Amino acid sequence: MSKLINVKVNGNSYEVAVGDMHANPISVSVNGKEYQVEISDSGAAALPVAASAPIGAPVTAPAAKAPAAAPAEPVANSVTAPMPGTILDIAVKAGDSITKDQVICALEAMKMKNLIRSPKAGTIASVDVTDGQKVSFGAVIIRFA
Repeated sequence: MSKLINVKVNGNSYEVAVGDMHANPISVSVNGKEYQVEISDSGAAALPVAASAPIGAPVTAPAAKAPAAAPAEPVANSVTAPMPGTILDIAVKAGDSITKDQVICALEAMKMKNLIRSPKAGTIASVDVTDGQKVSFGAVIIRFA
């Protein structure tokens, strides 16, 4: 099942059909032309997009879902919740050494499970959430030593 959206980029309108958002890469059709879009988490609230489409081709579906509010100021040396939701599957504990992009936990928001990954390598000083805990946007999930 895909979701059909209309986006405007630099004054040009595009009809975009977005496939399964849980897949990676995501199958996207822009004005009838198929593309594969990979999404990676940089630790920021918005997700950067890298597409395996021809250079200059308009692959814009994920960019159309910009956050409604400006991101909160990051808490120094920590990972914060990119959206409100419920913490699931905490995969780390205090004292663990983790690598960049390692999964810290999952966050369920709007019936979708989102993996929260570390923006850098380091040692965890504390895990400030518990399984099943509801968190607001910007809540501290872990702190680095």
